[in-house]
Amino acid sequence: MSAMRPCYHEAMTATGGTTEGHGGRDRLPAAQAASDQSTLERVASAHAAARQADWDRLVDAFLTVLRVERNLSPHTVRAYSCDLADLCTWMEREGLMLGDIEHRAARRYLAEMDRARYSRATINRRLSAVKAFFTWLVESGHLEADPLSVVSGPRQPRRLPVTLTAEDVKRLLEVSETDTPVGLRNQAIIELLYASGARISEVAGLSVNAIDFPQMRVTVFGKGSKQRIIPLHRLALRTLHEYLTIARPRLLTSADRPTDALFLSTRGTQMSADSIRKMFKQALSSAGLDPSLSPHDLRHSFATDLLDGGADLRSVQEMLGHASLSTTQIYTHLSVGHLKDTHARAHPRA
Repeated sequence: MSAMRPCYHEAMTATGGTTEGHGGRDRLPAAQAASDQSTLERVASAHAAARQADWDRLVDAFLTVLRVERNLSPHTVRAYSCDLADLCTWMEREGLMLGDIEHRAARRYLAEMDRARYSRATINRRLSAVKAFFTWLVESGHLEADPLSVVSGPRQPRRLPVTLTAEDVKRLLEVSETDTPVGLRNQAIIELLYASGARISEVAGLSVNAIDFPQMRVTVFGKGSKQRIIPLHRLALRTLHEYLTIARPRLLTSADRPTDALFLSTRGTQMSADSIRKMFKQALSSAGLDPSLSPHDLRHSFATDLLDGGADLRSVQEMLGHASLSTTQIYTHLSVGHLKDTHARAHPRA
């Protein structure tokens, strides 16, 4: 509230009022006091609107950098936008301006989320977005120093990824009615997710030309629009070929305009990641599997099965599109076969 005191002084001066004393000669008439109060409210509202406009301008510029220069996906940019909007709401509630944010204020923000029982993952994600914004504010010259450089989020327990067994995957693939265009499409999507370990957003964004049948591979664009090539096995290619030659042309008849999207909805438009998630949940229900499973768990299964089959970590890292090998190493904790092979190669008495 201290930031509003200069506005109060300006308003009183502008209306000819005085802030001196409380005697009869200095006391403002009731009508004048009401007028001054109204002026104060207008000035305060104008200042708040100006601060909001400055905030919106900076956030829009930051989001443009993420979208254009860093090539982040629309989903990721939207997540940054939501997290920064949450910070803005908290700042307004606390009466803070951008220049008021320092490490103590940031820790109060984290503490409030903790009291509201947000998960540690959510708290760390929001903090990551805020810290990225403040780093950009420094780099672009809007701030002289980063007040959040010393702030860290709560520690998260290292959880092992959830995987599906080979029997689970088989049941998941068998529920699709492959005599219908939608059923054949669904089977092709699930088969591709498990065969490639691709993220659901990557599969949703594929075009028809992404599948290279002669070379037996698929080209996907991951985080930051980074391209990677993933081999595909014959069974997945056969299912994809059936979908492309039988189901996709029938789905395309409902389209208003031509499209090169690989997976189409019943309206002939490109399927979104949310649509694929919904389809996956329905398949889980039909197969009688754990409803908490997600398409991303097929990615975990892909990595674990490769390591169990003798694949090296570097190859799995490249196929998953991990920037760091340490991210891929977590799958070694799930792969008993990989651990046994490592032990047999490394231990002198093995």
